[in-house]
Amino acid sequence: MDMKVAVSIPDPIFEEAERVSRRMRVPRSQLYARALEAYVNEHSGDEITRRLNEVYARVSSRLEPAIEGVSLEVLRREKW
Repeated sequence: MDMKVAVSIPDPIFEEAERVSRRMRVPRSQLYARALEAYVNEHSGDEITRRLNEVYARVSSRLEPAIEGVSLEVLRREKW
C-alpha cells in the first residue's frame, strides 16, 4: 500500500529532483521514495548505536586478561 504525503521542498532541491527524475526516467514519486528509503537506511543504525553506547558506558567490555592474552595469541597465528 502506498501512502500519499504532502511535503514542502525548497525550490532548488525540487528543480534538481525534477532534472534527476527526467534523466533517470522515473516518476517523481518513485525518485522521492528511493531517496527517502536511502536516507532512512543510512540513519536507521543511529538509534542502535546510541543504545549500545549507553550500555557500554555502564558496563565494561574489556576481556579478562587471560582470555585477552589467548585471543591475541590466536590472532597472531592467523594468516591474514
